[in-house]
Amino acid sequence: MTKDILIQYSELVKEVKDLRKRIDNIERQIDKIETEGNVIDSVKGGYGGIQHFKIEGFPDPEYSKKKTRLYLNKAQLESAELELLELTNQVEDYIQSIDNSRMRRIIRYRVIDGLTWYQVAQKMGGRTTDESARKEFDRYMEER
Repeated sequence: MTKDILIQYSELVKEVKDLRKRIDNIERQIDKIETEGNVIDSVKGGYGGIQHFKIEGFPDPEYSKKKTRLYLNKAQLESAELELLELTNQVEDYIQSIDNSRMRRIIRYRVIDGLTWYQVAQKMGGRTTDESARKEFDRYMEER
């Protein structure tokens, strides 16, 4: 297991969160379209542009596009969540195999919990600084 896999795990967590936000946003847009129902627009035309016409209808193309995007994003989310579950198991097994308890804690805080280096240092306590925790992590990963 290398630092790259730990980074991949962090990025996959972010991707899953991003997909969930996208799905929520699209669902809100679809709800708005369904709630508002028909749309009405006014146009000028006829007799040199002096007549006004009202056009009313349901925005089918926009609605269909949003529904398609929603199904696609849900499929992507399901795939990403399965990949994340597999990667989580690999990362957890790797972390548990580390002999150094301090390093296990640092990696869990940083990678699994997604904490900043400052937050990792606070959790570690003692004289640990954000810079010392980061350097300790980097040195350990370089040895691997």
